[in-house]
Amino acid sequence: QVQLVESGGGLVQAGGSLRLSCTASGRTFGTYAMGWFRQAPGKDREFVAAISRAGINRYYGDSVKGRFTASRDNAKNTVYLQMDNLKSEDTAVYYCAASMKAAQNARGSGDYDYWGQGTQVTVSS
Repeated sequence: QVQLVESGGGLVQAGGSLRLSCTASGRTFGTYAMGWFRQAPGKDREFVAAISRAGINRYYGDSVKGRFTASRDNAKNTVYLQMDNLKSEDTAVYYCAASMKAAQNARGSGDYDYWGQGTQVTVSS
């Protein structure tokens, strides 16, 4: 069992930056690929990013490529999402998730085994 807790959400102006964190319980964090998803009101959950177990390989959704960066610190059981040049359309609840699959094969919600509770990100224009 893995418990995930996100933090770092908030209100930011368009063009600004935020860094989300997700800390996991347990001693097996490094055995999971980690992902970030988001869900805006009335929309489906959207893939944002995935990062491999060692943090070497990263994958991004088309809408965030070049603006968001995923990273992880396995010693701290934490994964991060650095979000730069934020746009109003980035407004959503952001979730981190853990997958037993390889990151390259973990682009959908169904590929993940554990989820955090989510953190709200609001970008004002």
